[in-house]
Amino acid sequence: MREVAARAGVSIKTVSNVVNHYQFVSDATRDKVEDAIHDLGYVVNASARTLRTGHTGIIALVIPDLQIPYFAQLSSLVIEEGKRLSLHVIVEPTLYSREGEIQALHGSQISMLDGIIFSPLELSGDDVDQLDIDVPLVLIGERIFTDNVDHIATENVEGAKRATTYLFQTGCRRIAVLGVHPGEDVGSAALRFRGYREALEEMGLAFDPKLVAPADRWHRIDGVNAMNLLLDQGVEMDGVVALNDMLASGASHAIQMRGLAVPGDISIIGFDNSEDSQYLSPALTTIAPGLEAVARLSMRVLKDRIDGNHPLDEPDGRPIFRKVSSSLVVRASTKPPTHAAGQLC
Repeated sequence: MREVAARAGVSIKTVSNVVNHYQFVSDATRDKVEDAIHDLGYVVNASARTLRTGHTGIIALVIPDLQIPYFAQLSSLVIEEGKRLSLHVIVEPTLYSREGEIQALHGSQISMLDGIIFSPLELSGDDVDQLDIDVPLVLIGERIFTDNVDHIATENVEGAKRATTYLFQTGCRRIAVLGVHPGEDVGSAALRFRGYREALEEMGLAFDPKLVAPADRWHRIDGVNAMNLLLDQGVEMDGVVALNDMLASGASHAIQMRGLAVPGDISIIGFDNSEDSQYLSPALTTIAPGLEAVARLSMRVLKDRIDGNHPLDEPDGRPIFRKVSSSLVVRASTKPPTHAAGQLC
């Protein structure tokens, strides 16, 4: 640090301010220091920082599966936000394992972390005691609801309801749903299925269990298999709500392999607005869950907790709950709304 200060012509304290991203440094001074850091190859001594501050500057993002575009995109956004806040993010996929989720919360690696952002899939509301850990924790997703932990959620019910309603507005009356987890009461699948059913009820469409296709996982092959199951059974449908974009991608492939057209014969709408959804053929209409806001809010809350501040400037410092708004992204996999259908709504 002394060498960086000499190269930049500033004090050691100024170098420290730049390294720790203090805001009251002029752009010109910051540029000089950063140029000197680059020229000298200076790297912050993490061990020394830990001894000085009690923090490592490292957090973990615990997710089920990096192969799912939703979690891959979320990871990228959290890492980007972490850099802005001077936090290093370790991404830990648990691979659909209850033991993996518990290990991520209670394993030996917890000693090197300042905090955790956790998206559970196997743990449930009966496992709230597992969330009692020694570092700040922010929940994302909808698997566990508790007043004891900060939680950033998304509009699963509202989003699926919006998707189903939009298909109705385009003239669809036999709307299938792909990706349901039978017997599940909590989690994204259960909540999105609830939104689908609420939309049917509000639109006066009878619920038909023949239009429900389960899928344990939400990869493309699961969408292919779920769609083929309905087609093989001769189920009549003119629209499909897939509970994520990968299921929708697989379903679209299965439909077209049968010589049917999307959306000419069957319209499809997905959920998550993954980056690939706009490049499918046809491009996928989908629900955008507001991942940017999820990453930004979860990181801000965690950083506030790490720094000993009340999250989001809440005066009492109690655990917070925020739900991020979703939105409909219309592309080519659905027909345009019809005037008559719009009137019925």
